[in-house]
Formats: sequence, C-alpha cells, structure tokens
Amino acid sequence: MAKTNVAAVPASNKIKTTVGEKIFTVFNYTFFTILCLLMLYPFWHQLMVSLSDVASTTAGGFFLYPQGFNLDTYESVFKQQKLLNGFLITIFVTIFGTVVGTFLTATTAYPLSKSRLRGGKVCMLLILFTMIFNAGMIPNYLLVRNLGMYNTIWALILPLMVSAYNVIIMRSFFTSISPSMEEAAHIDGANDLRIFFSIILPLSKATIATIALFNAVMYWNDYLSSVLYSNTDTFWSLQQVLRNMLTNTAQAMQQAGVQVVGTNNTTATTIKAGSVIVATVPILIVYPFVQKYFVKGVMIGGVKG
Repeated sequence: MAKTNVAAVPASNKIKTTVGEKIFTVFNYTFFTILCLLMLYPFWHQLMVSLSDVASTTAGGFFLYPQGFNLDTYESVFKQQKLLNGFLITIFVTIFGTVVGTFLTATTAYPLSKSRLRGGKVCMLLILFTMIFNAGMIPNYLLVRNLGMYNTIWALILPLMVSAYNVIIMRSFFTSISPSMEEAAHIDGANDLRIFFSIILPLSKATIATIALFNAVMYWNDYLSSVLYSNTDTFWSLQQVLRNMLTNTAQAMQQAGVQVVGTNNTTATTIKAGSVIVATVPILIVYPFVQKYFVKGVMIGGVKG
C-alpha cells in the first residue's frame, strides 16, 4: 500500500503580537504599577511612622520601613477614651446602618422592578429626582433637628440609610431576573413576600454584597453627619475624632483630652499616624470577603435598566 503523507499540524495556534502591541502592554503594566504604588505609599508611610521612634519621626523624611521599631504608639492610641468611644459608635452605626439600609434598599427596589406596580414610574422618577436635585445642607439640618434626632446617634444613621443610586442598581438586577421563576412560584401558591425572601434574595447575593459594601464604606468614612447634627463630642464618629486630632496641634489635642505623650516613644505625629491606621484597617479587613461579589454585582446591576 502506498504511504500517505500527513501534513504536520502545529502544536499551537498562537496569535502573534506586533512590536507596537508589546510596547503598549509594557507601558500599561509600568504605568498602573507606578500609579498603584503612588496610591499605596501614603498608607504605608503612615504605618511605618506609627511604628518608628520619636527621633526618626521628628527628623521627618520618607519611611519605607520602621526606623527604631516600637509599639508604644498603638498602646497610647488604644488608651484614648475619645478615640475608643468614636470607634464603638462608628462600629454600631456601620453595622446597623449597613444591615437595615441594605434590606430597605432591596425592599424598595423589588416592587419598583414590577410593571404591574401602580405609580411605579412616578416613584422611580421621584427617586431619580433626588439624585439630580438635593435639598442642601441647611434644609437637611433643619429636618433632622425638627424630627428630634439632633444630638442623637440616629442622626448618624437615618439620613444616609437609603441611597437612590443603590436603589437603581438593585432595581436593574431585579428586572434582569426571569419572570417565569416568579410565575411558577405563584402557580404553586407562593405570595409576593414568600417569593421575595425564598427566591429573589438568594439569587441576589452578589448585588446585595455590593450594596452592603457601598453602605459600609459610606458609614465608616462619614464624618460630616457628626459635624452637622451634634454640638458635643458624645456622638462623634471615629472619622470626626480623627479629623479633630489631625487638624489640631499637640497643645490643642492635650486640651481636648488626648494624651499625646503617653511614653517617651510617642509624639503627636506618631499618635496621628497610629490613629489613621486604626481607623483604616477594619474596613480593609472587610473588603476581601466581599471582593468576589463586588465586580459581578456592579456589572449585573448595570446591564438592564
């Protein structure tokens, strides 16, 4: 029998990249690496300052590593009663506001995603209106004061609880869910509440995690509410306490009850740096647990609307 010649098949069909594409890729990696380092360095600098001794921090300069390692700064930070009080208030406000705010956002967005809701379009237009036109700082202050929430912890929670932007994201996601699932549940005798809690919410984990992260970061970073709705430091949030420390001199900090020099290894600079780290780390710890849902939730919520 005659032998047949079989043409050799290439092991891989890789797409060849041009020199220009390679240069562009290298430029992108280099540019974004430098940009990332520029954004990370201020946080790293504060961390290294908080771990350095008095002589090094007084001299100033760049801190790529702790110079004269010591933990006295954090010992002094955690002894500050005002800081601990602000920390506890912010933790309560963040947890309560995030849980209740995310639930209210979902329960508001779900009915608005249904075309059978009477007046749904009008309600949606009113919600959109609040994104474009805001009453302003003074009307919000008067509203909080007239509702009896001034100088209370509720003034830090209720005004920020539901965001129009978050409602739109949730509504867009609920609109993308196939109506056939709800119709099948209706045939089996389930009412709207049963469908919402048993079917819709379990399918919405990614979007709910995204909204919860938005709310948590918003509450944790909020300091303006403490400035506007409280004339005492009793209900100051952590960010307001931190802002007051960072904008004041060492003498003003001591007059306000902040012990600047608890030991020989702490100064106003190290106390401020340590306070920044303490205020930032908790929210950084939370983010990795919801990061896998974050991009997915935003993308799903932005597909339809």
